[in-house]
Amino acid sequence: MGIHTFFTSLNDLERIIRAPGRFKFEEHNVAAHSWKVSQYAMFFATIEEMHGATVNWKSLYEKTINHDFAEVFIGDIKTPVKHASPKLKEMLTIVEEKMMEKFIEEEIPSEFQAVFFDRMKEGKDSTLEGRLLEFADKLDQFYEAFAELKRGNTDKEFVIMYQSAVAKLLDLPLPNSVHYFRHEILSDAMAEDTQIDIVTLTEEILKNK
Repeated sequence: MGIHTFFTSLNDLERIIRAPGRFKFEEHNVAAHSWKVSQYAMFFATIEEMHGATVNWKSLYEKTINHDFAEVFIGDIKTPVKHASPKLKEMLTIVEEKMMEKFIEEEIPSEFQAVFFDRMKEGKDSTLEGRLLEFADKLDQFYEAFAELKRGNTDKEFVIMYQSAVAKLLDLPLPNSVHYFRHEILSDAMAEDTQIDIVTLTEEILKNK
């Protein structure tokens, strides 16, 4: 038992491919995803802070960089599968939590276990930092789907991913971040030259928001 095991397990995250089983122009792994999520969260936390919010930066960084570590154990399960039913999502969460607990108890030195239990717990909660994590996580789904549609990937799953990400981002209770996403990022995305009609796909969601 030792921290060496934890450090070597980080390499496994580089080999876990997101949206497995679909044709993609660009492959994305879980390790890169976690880094991008931390960058998105840092930016939007800055926006919230500029509008008067108090950000717990330590909590934010711990939540974002660790939020998908449990995929070391079960891999990346497709979003449509995860959300097929609330019961299934709950069961997958329980499996992740139990496997994480077992890993910490068996592999993390005892003097660090309490810290790891706190850092590796589910980060998406009602706190500002938890909501920023959820926002940033969904924003990476938006960008991964956008990159495929821009290059002409006709797999309908990326249309679903794109539109569901846009809808979710617009509904999150972070009005300042949502406003910036809607009026700056979406405007820039729709102005790009894309192989698949991003404007129509986006406007289909915006008309209901």
